Amino acid sequence: MAVREGMQTKRPVARIQVMAKKIGIALGSGSARGWSHIGVIRSLLEAGIRIDIACGASIGALVAGFFAADFLDPLDRWARRLSWSNIVGFMDVMIPRSGLIEGERITGYFRQNMTDPEIERLSLPFAAVATDLKTGREVWLRDGSLMDAIRASISLPGILTPCQRDGQWLVDGGLVNPVPVSLCRSMGADIVIAVNLNSDIMGKPRLRRMADPPADGRDEENPRTMGKWAAFMNQTAQRGNLTLFRQLFQEQPDRGPSIFDVMAASVKIMQDRITRERLAADPPDILVKPKLAHIGLMEFNRAEESIEEGKRAMDLLLPMLRDLSD
Repeated sequence: MAVREGMQTKRPVARIQVMAKKIGIALGSGSARGWSHIGVIRSLLEAGIRIDIACGASIGALVAGFFAADFLDPLDRWARRLSWSNIVGFMDVMIPRSGLIEGERITGYFRQNMTDPEIERLSLPFAAVATDLKTGREVWLRDGSLMDAIRASISLPGILTPCQRDGQWLVDGGLVNPVPVSLCRSMGADIVIAVNLNSDIMGKPRLRRMADPPADGRDEENPRTMGKWAAFMNQTAQRGNLTLFRQLFQEQPDRGPSIFDVMAASVKIMQDRITRERLAADPPDILVKPKLAHIGLMEFNRAEESIEEGKRAMDLLLPMLRDLSD
């Protein structure tokens, strides 16, 4: 059709939909070093960066889950107050069946003090990685009880007993996907911030080891737990397990590493190799590597320095993250 003189053709207006990039965090395994994940999240929030997706393996699943459930502040306060006697109090040590620790005390404590929401009802998309003990397959936990999902993901073989869920026996997610970048991307993250807690631990000697209990049963770091050590040791001695406890968890100069040290070191070697391969195949956009070689796997009482190191490591990468987000 001819266009009349003096009239202007109307060009279709292109509507450009501006979509903000979704930022996801993939928090890795690493036992007590996992408190540094709290520092990483603190760094992002203080910089005004919104986290849209949270997932994790093992201790990373615990921190990511608590963050998604808006429990990060209570977890932060609780972790900073932990002393070694508190840690021992949560250990329901048992005659080895499929793990040294049953794990019900700590999950029961969290259920009672921080509730147990359904994952589908969390304010933030969340998922945890676990491993099917029978098939060795990676399992992504994205629904049901939050505490059950966390309990499954932290079940370090030989230490915590496996967790039964939907007919499967599940163990630590770090066995198959120590830093779950792939899971984070599958949940829709455009930018993945991954935290590898084990990047600097291979081949480095421990600088400190867990403290022995005070001789008088008193905990100078936490007066409220005064006498708990004495009660624990008395109870353990009555069961005839005091020597067993020390053999399991404490290094003995005349006999070498404990059974826990051997199992933990074996898992550490395996996870280091798997992490390298998986990150090479599916690299994150930002890889955070806190320096945590000096913190042992069971030193949960050192949360203060772990959190600060996590924050320091993330702070250094904020300019790179801002460039990616633009």
